[in-house]
Amino acid sequence: MHSYDYIIIGQGISGTVLSWQLVQAGQRVLVYDDGRPGTASRTAAGIINPVSGRRFELAWLYDIIYPEAERCYRAMEKELGITCFHERDIWSVWPSAQMQEAFEREVSAQPAGYMFRPAAPRYEGLLHQPHGAGIIKGANVQLNHLLPAWRAWLQHRGLLREERFDISVLEMKEGSVQYKDASARAVIFCEGVESPANPYFTGLRFLPNKGEVLLVEIPGLNATDIIKKSITLVPQNGHTWWAGATFSWDYADALPGAAARASLENSLQQLLRIPYTVKDHIAAVRPSGMDRRPFVGMHPRFPQLGIFNGMGSKGCSLAPWAAGQFCRYLLQGEPLRPEIDIKRYFNALR
Repeated sequence: MHSYDYIIIGQGISGTVLSWQLVQAGQRVLVYDDGRPGTASRTAAGIINPVSGRRFELAWLYDIIYPEAERCYRAMEKELGITCFHERDIWSVWPSAQMQEAFEREVSAQPAGYMFRPAAPRYEGLLHQPHGAGIIKGANVQLNHLLPAWRAWLQHRGLLREERFDISVLEMKEGSVQYKDASARAVIFCEGVESPANPYFTGLRFLPNKGEVLLVEIPGLNATDIIKKSITLVPQNGHTWWAGATFSWDYADALPGAAARASLENSLQQLLRIPYTVKDHIAAVRPSGMDRRPFVGMHPRFPQLGIFNGMGSKGCSLAPWAAGQFCRYLLQGEPLRPEIDIKRYFNALR
């Protein structure tokens, strides 16, 4: 029998950041992940954007969340010997005069300094931007660098099992759990879109949504900015750009669809004045909650079972802060913020 402090199920952005922070706190973890392609974390561009919506409203708790995210990713870069966190300007192209006016109002009103009027134009002749553009200070996390690097770190130390976790085999004991030859204080589910089917957490109000993106080659566009209009472009390697993403709450499957591709290409054509070539079309389902807040905490009837999920499209900004909250709750007894604590659903889980 092998003994651990925590068994973590899933190694997307949630499972990666939570297991990292537990290890940093001196805890022994065992991570289960079957390495399925096409998950939300393996499809996402890892965008961190301080504002959202047509009124450029500052994201929830952003002044607290962003510094936590930057510290976490910088520390992981140092430990893992990789580069994955990139602060970037978001070149926000205004699709209308009304959006330009909304941006100008927020620039004047926001003291934090996340939005700026550009000192000089950019991308003239390359983009359709008749109403102009503004600059938003953002970032992105290269998940295709971070997730494999942390996976390799776990593998090297025998802390990863590349298999599907079978919840029917899980045994709950007094103050602990046992799964096959592993025992631990608790199991924490970071399963992404699988969590709504978890029999212990069916009472949580998940609202999964499907997103689709294109990988496109744009030879004439050389930039390190994120470019955003009705579609967002994130630089990858060479002349390749991540272009997305759609949001759909009504979907039949998780496969790429013709309607979404047509919508994405239409948005690309409204943005770009230069040719592009589609290299790939991919899709995934995001594990979001109905109140757009993460699910964090331990089950009220089975305190050996926890969940850390529901980060939605803001996973790369939310996960490090939420993981810090959860670690302090688990190890020091500090209360979770009520907005993320699954106590808000306890009546449904009892």
